[in-house]
Amino acid sequence: MSVALEGLGLSAAGQVVLHPVTLELAGGLPNVLLGPTGAGKTTLLRLLAGLDRPSEGRLLAEGRDVTGLDVRKRSVAMVYQQFINYPAFTVFENIAAPLRVARLGRAEIEARVQDAARLLRLTPYLARKPLELSGGQQQRTAIARALVKRAPLVLMDEPLANLDYKLREELREELPKLFAESGSVFVYATTEPAEALLLGGRVATLSEGRVTQSGRAGEVFRRPADLATARVFSDPPLNEAPARIEAGRLALATGEALPVPVGGLQDGPCTVGIRAHQLSLEPLPGAVALPAVVRVSEVTGSESYVHLDVGPLPWVVLAPGVRRPEPGEAATVWLDPQRCLVFGADGRLAAVSALAEAA
Repeated sequence: MSVALEGLGLSAAGQVVLHPVTLELAGGLPNVLLGPTGAGKTTLLRLLAGLDRPSEGRLLAEGRDVTGLDVRKRSVAMVYQQFINYPAFTVFENIAAPLRVARLGRAEIEARVQDAARLLRLTPYLARKPLELSGGQQQRTAIARALVKRAPLVLMDEPLANLDYKLREELREELPKLFAESGSVFVYATTEPAEALLLGGRVATLSEGRVTQSGRAGEVFRRPADLATARVFSDPPLNEAPARIEAGRLALATGEALPVPVGGLQDGPCTVGIRAHQLSLEPLPGAVALPAVVRVSEVTGSESYVHLDVGPLPWVVLAPGVRRPEPGEAATVWLDPQRCLVFGADGRLAAVSALAEAA
């Protein structure tokens, strides 16, 4: 199964909701839509499902134009962030519902439901009704109902958002295996860069109704095409600093020179970007020391997010261990020039170091 979007876009009331998108969606691996809330992920999923009609472009399935095909004639399964179940049915009957509509035999229905229940850890709850379940269990029931259908196109809109941390981690490991085995086209929308990387496969980053870049997840993360993509693919937010290139040398607006290989690039303003895990509160060989003032520290178990003001710039450093510096305390942030991304005045990626690319 393959799905192709050719300039697929949507406008409403004279406003562009989704700028034209051209993408190839392959079967057997995750196709992740990554972007913040309001970026256009759900809009794109609804166009793929046939719930909305595009204003322009075409949608092809196995080379056949299905742009105007009625949603009831499409073989699509969809999972929303907010679970939808039949309250009068048991969990078993909820999962089996699409199979009964398809008039499958009793033995086939039983086998498929049991398989899906095992994957989603629902076997002990098959005789219960949705209102007897937790919110996470209800969401897992909705996911199981979509997966058991074995539709050639499965659309998932932040399906793990309501699950507890441990189960999310387990399913993030299990789902790619399921994708590989089924051969269906899975399109998975998320706001979490870490989830996009864990699922692997291909990713399309979205910002303000535009697909900014698409490709293998690791490649897009390491080499974002532009500043918008780097911002989407950074959590916590990308640390940014205005800088300037002059005569093949790069210097921050605060005056610190950074020995980043920018030879051949046009002189002028640029932006240096560096992710939180690539900064340090401890001295690093060859790093530039930047004075900072602590704003707040967030301890997340074995790591801490330390938010600081580096001059007028709000930055965050991911530091190992438990760090509890006091607000207003002086600190030093160590910036390794070999871990920088440099974006030109047009926002496009201008330079990337070997270490940044490998991170």
